[in-house]
Amino acid sequence: MGMIFWGSTDALSANRTSRFLGPFLRWLVPGISTEAEGRVRFVIRKGGHVSEYAVLALLLARALRSGVDPGNPRGHRIWVWGAWGVATAYAFTDEFHQSFHATRQGSLIDVGIDSMGAAVGVLVFVWGLRWWARRRERVRTSSSD
Repeated sequence: MGMIFWGSTDALSANRTSRFLGPFLRWLVPGISTEAEGRVRFVIRKGGHVSEYAVLALLLARALRSGVDPGNPRGHRIWVWGAWGVATAYAFTDEFHQSFHATRQGSLIDVGIDSMGAAVGVLVFVWGLRWWARRRERVRTSSSD
């Protein structure tokens, strides 16, 4: 959350990141049009939203899961929705924080993108748990044969 907070300042504004993204893209793809460069920068910036909130939600899911009683039938829903909800709530506060910086602006569209990233993070964590459980079960059944 601290990294996201720092990134929401002028430090990672579009004006600042364009100074190194633009030259890098022109080096990577010589002759790239200004419009194409702008679209690629847009995708990279929004991809940053998705990835940072996916990581945040994954870490939140891991933390919240450790505090839930495995015997509780509602326990799974608690940490899944809790992780997504906390990450989405933080996205709102992050966009509000950005509205206080001259080179940034808060956007509900970005909150939606962040929320989708959080959902991806929680899903990756859930899928990882299921994969790990299946793997452990295969090892257990093969060793008992």
